[in-house]
Amino acid sequence: MKTFEVSGNLIDILQQSIYPATIQVTDGRISSITPNENVYDQYLLPGFVDAHVHVESSMLTPSQFARLAVVHGTVATVSDPHEIANVLGVEGVEYMLKNGKEVPFKFCFGAPSCVPATTFETAGATVSVADVEALLAKPEVLYLTEMMNFPGVLHEQPDVMAKIAAAKRAGKPVDGHAPGLRGKDAQKYIAAGISTDHECFTAEEALDKLQYGMQILIREGSAARNFDALIPLLDEHYEKMMFCSDDKHPDNLVEGHINVLVKRALALKLDLFKVLRVACVNPVLHYKIPAGLLRVGDPADFIVIDDLHDFNILSTYIDGALVADKGVTLIDSIVAPVINNFDCVPSIPSDFWIPASGDTVTVKVIESLDGQLITNSLLETLPVRDGVVNSSVEKDVLKLAVVNRYHPAPVALGFIRNFGFSHGAIASSVAHDSHNIIAVGVDDVSISLAVNAVIAAHGGVSVVRDGVASVLPLPVAGLMSNLDGYEVAARYSELDAAAKALGSQLGAPFMTLSFMALLVIPHLKLSDLGLFDGDTFSFTNVI
Repeated sequence: MKTFEVSGNLIDILQQSIYPATIQVTDGRISSITPNENVYDQYLLPGFVDAHVHVESSMLTPSQFARLAVVHGTVATVSDPHEIANVLGVEGVEYMLKNGKEVPFKFCFGAPSCVPATTFETAGATVSVADVEALLAKPEVLYLTEMMNFPGVLHEQPDVMAKIAAAKRAGKPVDGHAPGLRGKDAQKYIAAGISTDHECFTAEEALDKLQYGMQILIREGSAARNFDALIPLLDEHYEKMMFCSDDKHPDNLVEGHINVLVKRALALKLDLFKVLRVACVNPVLHYKIPAGLLRVGDPADFIVIDDLHDFNILSTYIDGALVADKGVTLIDSIVAPVINNFDCVPSIPSDFWIPASGDTVTVKVIESLDGQLITNSLLETLPVRDGVVNSSVEKDVLKLAVVNRYHPAPVALGFIRNFGFSHGAIASSVAHDSHNIIAVGVDDVSISLAVNAVIAAHGGVSVVRDGVASVLPLPVAGLMSNLDGYEVAARYSELDAAAKALGSQLGAPFMTLSFMALLVIPHLKLSDLGLFDGDTFSFTNVI
């Protein structure tokens, strides 16, 4: 029997009280909580939970993600593995489950609901109704992941409704994904059994969904940032809200996690107990995560902080094990095995030509928006040289390409604004949700070099500058590295800086690029099959 004690000012979130106490931990559980009259210079509270995250977006395997997250007081995540499922199907989900069990961390994985996300792109796998039922039967799979096909819910498509019904039979919640859905459509979507949404980008939309009983997640990731828009709702609706990151690159994960959102909320003078209810308690109760909330009999999952002003994480405990101390992770680094689905031949510059006649041509342009996943659809006039439409650095309209990674196929091409490059190109095999290769650049030679660097690595992110390609390989499904998380973060930071040195003012150029193929977010996107209008849910011509 292993027993130890930790003392401090205990923050009881559920009872909304703070008092000095000693916690006794026996065999990984809290065996007693003894109040006292001592004076302590530290505080004890339940660990933080990221209520919706794609671990794959960190470019780290689950075991490496955990090593970085615990330093910031995160003890659990509600993890949607549909990124790797789009590449490898159920095999990918099983990979995440197995690797997550290698470390002391509470991964709450779900059964992917929308693989592939749409029929307008080429994915590497399909997750059927039978697959979803089999995954939901596993005790470690706690929910049905985000139902992105909200039109399928509204029109009661049989396979969509069958997946929702399977989750209901299993007694497990269904996550939502319905950007911009309002009024009667939102009410019908929620009434079908959808319990959460992390895609609200205005307070009005979030309030609309809250009134119909949906729980709203305040998302702050590397690209999508909705904290400022939604945080005013927390004071009144804290019992129905959670914090999440959704997609977070490794360099950002080194800097902070849910703890940063807690600090920002408290800096706005919001009530401590309400903020911690959102950060620590609501996800545990909603998803029935086997994480402790600082009660006798609970798993000993808690954190120690310095004070209620700075909120610095001193140490993190999971199941009674000290997993982070004084800013250093104590979880061992594990080299995970490599699995992949990659069948792609090198490109040549002419693969990226868009033929046209005349001296100029009017094209449809995707306008990317920093800090948002939605895009705008614009019209712009571009020059034609030698029968090929060219990018325009002066107008900040660059060529965008999506290359099928699963089998040889023609390249899909379009144009995009707001990347700001004056030269060069970047490419990535992280391209939501099917994860084909996506690239943006000033000229076809640079784009081809960037794409070929990713192909040679069987997945990764690359930058081409002055004709030279640099790449961070992502050999696990073309999404993740199996190297030490801190090393991956450092190497990614170098590539991020190199991308910005091309002229980009975007906060996260690679993350923004990865969402330019996400067809379920309006308004204009590019899949490997062509330019896609998210409003009409149909393909459209570039010219």
